This record gives sequence, structure tokens and C-alpha cells, in this order.
Amino acid sequence: MSQQLIKAHVLLSDTIRRALRDRDGERGDVPGWVLITLMTAGLVAVIWGAAQGRLQEIFDDALRDVGPSGN
Repeated sequence: MSQQLIKAHVLLSDTIRRALRDRDGERGDVPGWVLITLMTAGLVAVIWGAAQGRLQEIFDDALRDVGPSGN
């Protein structure tokens, strides 16, 4: 009976280790995603800085077109 418990314990331990290892492998490349996020934010800041006036005009025109008629 104790041999069966030992085998079951070893099998369970191996299964848990394998499941944890597989789960950690599926987490992805966190530093890569952080880099992509920072680069995207940088691009948005550069584009916004270069085109802020025109983007503001487009936004104001769109709001004016949606507003009540007669204005």
C-alpha cells in the first residue's frame, strides 16, 4: 500500500510541476509588450505634437457638424 502512495505522490508531483512549467511558458514576453506599449505612446506623442493644430481643427469641425442645426 505504501508503494502505491509513493508512486501516486511522485506522479502527482510531476503533473503539478509540468502544469506550472507549461503555464509559465504561456505568459508571453512581458518586456516585449512593455517596449511595444512605450514605443506606441512615444509615436502618439510625436504625432500629436506635430499635428496638434490640425487635429484640433478636425475635432472641432466634427463637433460642429454634429451640433444642433442653425449654429
